[in-house]
Amino acid sequence: MCDVEAVDEPVARRAAQLRTGAGRGSAVDAIVVAFAEGSGGVVLTQDPKDLKALATQADPPVLVERV
Repeated sequence: MCDVEAVDEPVARRAAQLRTGAGRGSAVDAIVVAFAEGSGGVVLTQDPKDLKALATQADPPVLVERV
């Protein structure tokens, strides 16, 4: 099952902050980390490089795991 969340202005702004702080990563990656940051989630990915850079900017921390 999958939930689809709308990207509201606060999430978009936080994603922009994460992306600026990390200096890398796509807007989509930054939005994923911003959602995970807000919910205390874990990001599962096959390509953790950019996501981990973004996650270092998160507070509380976001865990990124390679699958």
